[in-house]
Amino acid sequence: MHFDHAGLATDDADSLSFLFEDLLGVEVVHEELFDGMRVVFLDLGNGYLELLEPTDGGTIATYLENNGPGIHHLAFATDDIEAALETAREREIALIDAEPRQGAWGHDVAFLHPKDTGGILVEFVQH
Repeated sequence: MHFDHAGLATDDADSLSFLFEDLLGVEVVHEELFDGMRVVFLDLGNGYLELLEPTDGGTIATYLENNGPGIHHLAFATDDIEAALETAREREIALIDAEPRQGAWGHDVAFLHPKDTGGILVEFVQH
């Protein structure tokens, strides 16, 4: 397993992507509308920044209302998401997703509850 991306909640994905493109010398490599949000991926070379901008209510809109912009989650890539979920179950970590589901970019994803992961929303992703 390795770091895949950091998901950043924002009200303005364009401004934030322009900032990071200029500041870090990175570029947008994927963009889509998905599950009530605009999702923009910037390639860092060793992972991605995933910008999450709400388009129609939903969890990111609620997150922004409650917390403001910032880091929403950390994602870790795995070759076997089922095994990663089983490891979490064995360690009695609460699962938000008991089974993988389709996420952005068509990847399989599953989230772990932050109450058991040091207050951090953790995502497993299988490309």
